[in-house]
Amino acid sequence: MKNFLKKIIVVAIVTFGATTLVFSQAKKPTIMVVPSDVWCNTNGYMLEFDNQGTKVKVPDYKRAFQENADLLLVVAKLGELMAERGFPLESMEGVLKTLASESAEDALLTSKTGAGVSESPIDKLKKTAKADIWMQVTWTINQVGPKKSITFILQGLDAYTDKQIAGASGTGNELIGATLPVMLQTAVLSHLDNFNVQLMAHFDDMFANGREIIVRIKKFDSWDGDLESEYDGKELNSYIEEWFTKNCVKGRFSTSESTENMMLFKQVRIPMYNEAGVAIDAKGFCKGLQSYLKKEPFLITNKLMMKGLGQASIVLGEK
Repeated sequence: MKNFLKKIIVVAIVTFGATTLVFSQAKKPTIMVVPSDVWCNTNGYMLEFDNQGTKVKVPDYKRAFQENADLLLVVAKLGELMAERGFPLESMEGVLKTLASESAEDALLTSKTGAGVSESPIDKLKKTAKADIWMQVTWTINQVGPKKSITFILQGLDAYTDKQIAGASGTGNELIGATLPVMLQTAVLSHLDNFNVQLMAHFDDMFANGREIIVRIKKFDSWDGDLESEYDGKELNSYIEEWFTKNCVKGRFSTSESTENMMLFKQVRIPMYNEAGVAIDAKGFCKGLQSYLKKEPFLITNKLMMKGLGQASIVLGEK
């Protein structure tokens, strides 16, 4: 009987160890902690850029990190808490420095004849960081006499779609003489594990069903063909939809619009990683379609243009 019990204990220990090992080796989403748009606007950290003639305001993260010590404290504390839970973090400051050193990150991407599409500074930042999730934080400090508390909002945003996939908010206990990081930790701790459960649920869904992106197919005016042109008795748009069916995870995508001049595909589910274990973004996925359209029977010259990590446009007729 004693030997039997010993065997059970040994099996239990081995099983527990194996389970723990598998869990520890499981891929987790990479996260970048950033101040929210609301916080940046409230504190005067915004900039304008020209998006094809339209003035657009976006957060000025670089100036915020350079000038606001409270932001550094909050981001560092959240980074510490997430790291303790095994979530890899991207450094916003490091990514901003990389962007600043790349002279090619200028305003406009154009075709040889001048047609083009502009990217916002945020789109460029996402492409450089390649984090799976942006963890946006907003906070305010409340004070009544000598007592202080902090009210916070955490939002987990899918970096590819900008959809909120996790959230937490609350107000910490009133404290006397506490520093900002201590108040934040006190307020956030009871919510953080549930927040991370939401993140992992989204990440697990992406592993099972693919990462979601948006793809647009357009044409340059100079091209004499269109998306309803026939090749071997079948329209080009049908070939393109067949390509998506074959290459999307479980064939999942939605044709939102389809005309002779453009096609819009939403909820396009692409693999998380390629065979080499490298993360795939919209650009990596759409290169396959780009190559497909250049071959027989189509022989269509085309240009691939990106907006952030999750939106791609293939424009037919020029390069």
